[in-house]
Amino acid sequence: MQAIIKIGSSQFQVEPGLEILAPKPQVDRVLYPEAYQVLVENLGLVKGPKIRTSKYKAKSRYHKTIGHRTVFHRLKVTEVKPVKSAS
Repeated sequence: MQAIIKIGSSQFQVEPGLEILAPKPQVDRVLYPEAYQVLVENLGLVKGPKIRTSKYKAKSRYHKTIGHRTVFHRLKVTEVKPVKSAS
């Protein structure tokens, strides 16, 4: 069974057994189908690609290079199941 979930500001189409890289370790909302629950297992942290940027000021001999790597959570979807109703 497939589902669409929202984690942070990103949306993912998932199914059981799929691994995704997400900004947070928990599912915020299940967008489709409604009244379903998606269970995920946290497999650890993974760093994204290195992004390099540089600063430069003309005529002052100033230049600087800065690097950054975003940290993602590696999640594995274990189960997509309907939520049991209270009635």
